[in-house]
Amino acid sequence: MTRLVVVVEKASDWSSYYPSVDVMSAMDYLRTPVGGDDERTHVINLCRSYKYLGTGYYVSLLAEARGHKVMPSVRTVNDLRRRSLYGLDIDDLNQKLTHFLPAGGRDTTDFGTLVYFGETAYPALQDLARQVFEMFPCPLLRIEFERDRVWQVSSIKPVGLHTLVDAQEDAFAEELDRFSRKLWRKPRARRQYRYDLAMLVDPQEQMPPSNKKALKAFVAAGRELGIEVDPIGKNDYQRLAEYDGLFIRETTASDNHTYRFAHRAEKEGMVVIDDPSSILRCTNKIYLNDLMVSRKLAVPRTEILYRDDSKGMKEVVARLGFPLVLKIPDGSFSRGVVKVEDEEALAHAASGLFQHSALLLAQEYVYTEFDWRIGVLNRQPIYACKYYMSRGHWQIYNHGAKGTAKSGGFETIALKDAPPAVVKLALKATQPIGDGLYGVDLKQVGNKPVVIEVNDNPSIDAGVEDAYLGEELYLRVMREFLRRMERKRQGDTAD
Repeated sequence: MTRLVVVVEKASDWSSYYPSVDVMSAMDYLRTPVGGDDERTHVINLCRSYKYLGTGYYVSLLAEARGHKVMPSVRTVNDLRRRSLYGLDIDDLNQKLTHFLPAGGRDTTDFGTLVYFGETAYPALQDLARQVFEMFPCPLLRIEFERDRVWQVSSIKPVGLHTLVDAQEDAFAEELDRFSRKLWRKPRARRQYRYDLAMLVDPQEQMPPSNKKALKAFVAAGRELGIEVDPIGKNDYQRLAEYDGLFIRETTASDNHTYRFAHRAEKEGMVVIDDPSSILRCTNKIYLNDLMVSRKLAVPRTEILYRDDSKGMKEVVARLGFPLVLKIPDGSFSRGVVKVEDEEALAHAASGLFQHSALLLAQEYVYTEFDWRIGVLNRQPIYACKYYMSRGHWQIYNHGAKGTAKSGGFETIALKDAPPAVVKLALKATQPIGDGLYGVDLKQVGNKPVVIEVNDNPSIDAGVEDAYLGEELYLRVMREFLRRMERKRQGDTAD
C-alpha cells in the first residue's frame, strides 16, 4: 500500500497542527527505515533548512536511497541553491504585480509571496506560482520580487515551517491536506501490474490525437501485457514520479504543459513518448524543413517569410509562383495553414499569420487527392493511411466549415500494400528526429513522394488508424513501452 510520511526537524515544528502518525522527526526518519516491499512511501520533507550536508539535506538524500518519493528531491535542493531561474514566464510580471499591489504600491521596490504546494494567496500570481512549483517541487517556497524600472524575480527560497505565523499556518495546513489527497488519492493495496504507465489526456480537447474508444483500447492492451495505463490530466504534474512511463495522448506544443510533462518525465528517468526532443523537433515546421533539406530528403519547394520584409516576400513569390501555401511554424491539424492565389490574398493572410509568429513558411502548392500518413514507432513502420481532402476543400481538415472542423475520408491499408518509396522516405524522415512514435505526412505525385511534415504524437483513432490492424496496433505500442520499461528496470542494458 501507499504510505505518506511528513518529516519535521523538531517535534515543536508540528505543535500548531493536529497530531498524526504520519508525522515523524528528522532524526527518527534518518535512524529508522520506513516502508517495506509491499508499500510505496512518499515523503514530504519539512525540515527547517536544506543546506548542503545539513539534516534536511540528508532526509531527502536517504529518502531517495531508500526508494522513497520525496519532496523536495536532492536535485530540487541543489537547483534552488544555484538559483536556477531560467524558463520562467515573467514577461507580464510587471503588469501582474502592478495590478494587485495596494494604492501607493507603485512606490514599492520589493515584494514577496509564499507558495504552498504551488498555491499562492494572490490570484494574479497563481500561474507564476504554479510554474515555480513545477520547476522546483518544494512544499514551502518564498518568491521575492524587486523593481528597478520593471518587476523581476530576485530569488526563490525554501521556507521553514517554524517561520509561519497563524494565518500562514492555516493556509499551509489547507494546502497540505488538498495536495496529499490529490497526489495519493489512489492507494493500492498491492500492485497487480508489473509497470504503471501514465497516459496524459485532455477530455475537453476538441481534436485530440486519440478518441475515447482508442484510449480505452490502449488501457486494455496495456493490461494484457501487465501494464496499468492510468489516464492523468495537466493538474497531475506532481504525480508523475509514481509511474514508470508517460504516454502523451494530448496535442503537444513546446510552450505548454505537455512539454513540461515530457521534460519532467525524462528527468525522472521514465520512459516517455513523446520525448521532449521529439516535441521540439516536430512542432516547428521551419526546423523540420531545414532538417529534411539538410538530409537531402524530398520536400515541396519552401521559402521562409520574415515579418516586415516586403521585398523578401516579392522575391519568394517570384521563385514559387501562385498558388502557394502559408504556414505558421507550430500549427496542427491543418490549423494556421492558408492557401493564397494572388498577391492581395498573400498580403492579407501573411498579416494575420504574422500576429502569431515572426517567421512563416511559404510552400509551393502540390495538389493530390489524398495525403499518405505512415505511422512509425522505434524506427519501424506500424500503419499506413490515406487521408483524403475534405469535400470541396484543399485540406484534410476544413476549419471554415460550420460547426466543428470537417475532415475528408480515409483508407487504412496493409503496409505491404503501401508504395515502397513512400514507406522508405517516411522512415528516412524520422531517422534524425528520434526513436519515438511519429506520423509522417507525405504527398505522392506520380512515383515521387515528398515529405510534408513529421508529427510527434500522431493520431491513433479507433476506426481510423486501427482499421487494418485492430487491437494489434495498440498492442504494438504497449509492447514498445514494455520493452523500454524492462530495459530501464534492468539498468539500461542492451537488448
